[in-house]
Amino acid sequence: MTKESDHPVTREGLLHALYEAAELEQNLMCTYLYAAFSLKDGEAEGLRPEEAEAVTRWRHAIIAVAVDEMGHLAAVWNITSSLGGAPRFGRTNFPLEAGYLPANIVVKLAPFSAEVLQHFIYLERPDGSNEPDGEGFVPSEATVRTPAPLRLTPTGYDYATIGDFYQRLETDLHSLVDRLGEREVFCGDPALQLGAPETWLKGATAVTDLDSALAALTEIVVEGEGAPEHRENSHFARFLAIRDEFRQFKAANPDFAPAHPAAINPVLRKPPHPEGKVWLENLEAIATVDVANAIYVLALRLLAGAYAVPRPDARKALYTSCAVALMHAIDAMGARAARLPAGPSNPECNAGVSFTALREASALPQGPSARALYAERMDELLAAIDAMDTEDPKISHVGQILQRQAESLRSTPDDPAA
Repeated sequence: MTKESDHPVTREGLLHALYEAAELEQNLMCTYLYAAFSLKDGEAEGLRPEEAEAVTRWRHAIIAVAVDEMGHLAAVWNITSSLGGAPRFGRTNFPLEAGYLPANIVVKLAPFSAEVLQHFIYLERPDGSNEPDGEGFVPSEATVRTPAPLRLTPTGYDYATIGDFYQRLETDLHSLVDRLGEREVFCGDPALQLGAPETWLKGATAVTDLDSALAALTEIVVEGEGAPEHRENSHFARFLAIRDEFRQFKAANPDFAPAHPAAINPVLRKPPHPEGKVWLENLEAIATVDVANAIYVLALRLLAGAYAVPRPDARKALYTSCAVALMHAIDAMGARAARLPAGPSNPECNAGVSFTALREASALPQGPSARALYAERMDELLAAIDAMDTEDPKISHVGQILQRQAESLRSTPDDPAA
């Protein structure tokens, strides 16, 4: 019987692992955003003054972590591109079945709570940490991947923590470079990657060799996943600080409830297996979540489009800036959804954006039609917003964002020198 070490690391296997990394980072980003959207906003929503100030800070901190995850996504996408691969933008819909990720991570959308916060701490824990998972997130049984590794078909890694996963990626990158040589491994066109000309995301740095690839992976680990406990401002440290404050406020006020009761795992279609999901029935909530999901998918498709055109093509920065702007629209729509009732079948909870993913969110063919189709979709989103309650400041704000992005898509010249 052969051991895993008997099989050489292949480019196909590394790309497979990077696709999982992209899906993992996207899952983390969405679950963090969902919890942040559920947090209450000020005294008008029942918080005491000192509680309102703290909850506002928590929301900003959690959204900042989610933005970091978007930067991690850019780093993973850049490494994928550097190896000659096409970055992955799709993912599995929520909730993920236990065992889908081999670290036995349970992935579901849930509003902010002590249990959810503990789950976030568990996800970002460093190696050696004894932090437990949050109640309701522990899988019923541990699972492993193919015990006998295949020689050619990638099966993915088994890993105990997210930090372990990225360390394994580093090891395999070293092995592939040792076998094929650095120039052969990093054969992708650097002009296809995202960088400072297109975005301020910290993870969007050029990957052209082993050192730059390892630096990108190390930054992901140090910033959050598997970060050392003493690392100031790591994701792990930030969530621990929120937990300390949360416990203090709860001790002072047992009725302290910092979040709206957003649904756990909301869905827009009646699920064939309804266990653990909330089917939304309220029409206003459905319209809100539908638009939020569509904005989210368009943002992913625009980012995919940015990776499909080489620098200095003006469309690269255009698509990236439009996608980042749409994230602000998702913020507003997600907060709105968490404040709307789910429907008569679930009177105890509100709705929530479900981040529904398409079967494929890759770039459109980058001919003359691509920009027109992106603008067409932006117009469709804007029409849906115009049909909603435009007196709602959140709706008005989203409408302004969509209008500006539609105008940018139509007015930015293709010639970067123009």
